[in-house]
Amino acid sequence: MREGVWQGTDEKIGYFLSTPNQGNIIMNRRKVLQLGTVGAAGALFIPTQLMALSKTSPLQTIMGGGLYYTKEQPGRWARKAGGHSPAIERKKNRIEVTTPHPMNGFKHYIVKHMILNHKFEFVSEHRFDPRVDEIPVSQYDIGRLNHRVFAVSVCNKHDTWVTALDI
Repeated sequence: MREGVWQGTDEKIGYFLSTPNQGNIIMNRRKVLQLGTVGAAGALFIPTQLMALSKTSPLQTIMGGGLYYTKEQPGRWARKAGGHSPAIERKKNRIEVTTPHPMNGFKHYIVKHMILNHKFEFVSEHRFDPRVDEIPVSQYDIGRLNHRVFAVSVCNKHDTWVTALDI
């Protein structure tokens, strides 16, 4: 199979595949973009479905220590895990998320906390203002949640940290 880009005299740009038995299959730019969009959507959907089938925590994947960080998988930030991993304390139908991290103005601070449900779907967030907030602490109502929740802490220098709590 041979592939490439063609440009005709009317300045339309397209993409072609050449197969030994079927000749050239020509697609225009719109078709290529549609196929790319479908492929990207599928790539986002499939990992979620695989996590749902898996018995292990979604935090224990190859993305841990690279795309996001945990105490168990701190990746390149191993020396930063203690001050960046969010701590979750449950009080009945509420949780309190604390990141033991100093708020050093806009130089180095926790940007926000987020809560995700067991499917990694967004539930809530709290943004911090380093001019006002001395400690990154946030509270959330989890009365409607009945599975695992994930607390996400985002540092402006040391990326995204995640901690799980089974409800």
